[in-house]
Amino acid sequence: MSENKKSENLHSWLEEEDDGQLAVDVIQKDDQVMIIAPIAGVKKEDLDIAISEEMVSVKGIRRSPSEAHQDHYLIQECYWGPFSRNYILPTTVNSDEAKAVLKDGLLTITIPRDSKSQAKSIKISDE
Repeated sequence: MSENKKSENLHSWLEEEDDGQLAVDVIQKDDQVMIIAPIAGVKKEDLDIAISEEMVSVKGIRRSPSEAHQDHYLIQECYWGPFSRNYILPTTVNSDEAKAVLKDGLLTITIPRDSKSQAKSIKISDE
C-alpha cells in the first residue's frame, strides 16, 4: 500500500466522528502479532474484521440493552452504537492464517507474521 493510500485511510478513519473508538492492546512476538480489545456487550455477528498485509480494521456495533428514552437517563457513561478501529501493522503478516476469538468480553485477533519479512542474520564475508 502506498504511503498516500495509508494517509487517505487514516484520514478517512479520523473523520468518522459518529463512531466510537475501540481501545486495543497490540503485542508483537517473533512469530505473530496479537490485537486484544475489550468489547463487552457485543455479539460476534455484530463485528466485522478485515485484515490485509498491512492493516487490521475492526468495525461493529454495541446495541443498548435498554429501550429507555434519552430523557430518562440520570447518567449515561456507556457508549452505545457503532465503533471502529484501524491499526497499521508494524510488520507484514499472513492474513490467510489469522484467527479471531471473542470470549469473556475480549476480542483477541492472532495474526502470524509473514516469515519472509522476519529479520535474519547473515555472515559477513571478507570478499
